[in-house]
Amino acid sequence: MSSTEHAVVDPDALAKYSLTVWSYKQGEMVSLMIHLGDRLGLYRAMTDRGPLTSDQVAEAAGLNERFVREWLLGQAAAHLLLRHEDGTFELSPEGRAVLVDEESSLSFSAGAFRGGVEHDVIERLADSFRTGVGLTYQDQGPRAAAGLARMTGPWSRIALIPTILPALDGVQDKLAAGGTVIDVGCGSGVTITTIAEAFPSARCVGYDPSAIAIDQARELVAARGADNVELVVAGGEDLPAEPTFDLVLTFDCLHDMPHPDRTMAAIRRAIRDDGTWLVKDIRSSGSFDKDRRNPMQALMYGFSVASCLQSAMSAEGAMGLGTVGLHKAKLEAMVGEAGFTHFTVHDFDDAANLYYEVRP
Repeated sequence: MSSTEHAVVDPDALAKYSLTVWSYKQGEMVSLMIHLGDRLGLYRAMTDRGPLTSDQVAEAAGLNERFVREWLLGQAAAHLLLRHEDGTFELSPEGRAVLVDEESSLSFSAGAFRGGVEHDVIERLADSFRTGVGLTYQDQGPRAAAGLARMTGPWSRIALIPTILPALDGVQDKLAAGGTVIDVGCGSGVTITTIAEAFPSARCVGYDPSAIAIDQARELVAARGADNVELVVAGGEDLPAEPTFDLVLTFDCLHDMPHPDRTMAAIRRAIRDDGTWLVKDIRSSGSFDKDRRNPMQALMYGFSVASCLQSAMSAEGAMGLGTVGLHKAKLEAMVGEAGFTHFTVHDFDDAANLYYEVRP
């Protein structure tokens, strides 16, 4: 075939392909509407109030009715709100759990919708393809840090204390007795603050290389009055060289690190001989074909290119794991190379993550 010739286009295949592409554009627009609904309190205004007119929703949220009406119709078209025959709109109990109930629902998801990416960040994402150097989480800005905290917060607030820590042998007793815990890659501080509140005698430390994230964490700690928390702008490689910690946490961050192997070696030096390292990382098998069965796999790769892989490629000689790059077999091999001998997998029915109990 010459350079000026083209393969014959199948009209049915073309229509299907075009619909697939435009469905992603529709997703982009619906994502923005979810962000606005969350940001403006529209979902909260509809919670547990039954069918409402657009006037009633606008009045409850303190917003303009005409814009609210258009938003309501779009949300009904997206099957996120119910629209009744009389023209009223309703948020279902399931909608409340996913879009409103940030404090007590493990299904809460609205925090993942940030209203898009800032123009300058998009330009730098494009540059990373040219240079091979990614953006750190500091570079990705305050919106990224706050969004990550809201995405991961429900599991930390709701499941960590009653479900996850009790599954780790002896950890609760050590913390209750005044043990020391460090959250490496603590982000905006939700996890370490939750532990500090549950175990007021424990010494709690949070490390994160992003000053933006640590500033947000300090605001949270101050608001909660958690005076047993110390927050440090530092990476995992900066841990103390002597055995210091009874519990080390790395939650959703090892795959983001340019050199996770160095952090693992640092954790081995900093953990006590009878200590526990709890790893939370993305469910993946290491096989694209197997992982493709996950209907959210394209989302995972999108997160990776826009965020996780950016961080993982932000330093010279980076491993560049990315969102789905640290599967069970790879993690087990790496922690073994770092000098750990015990490796246990925990599945707490977290749809996105597995938990690993690692010991010296």
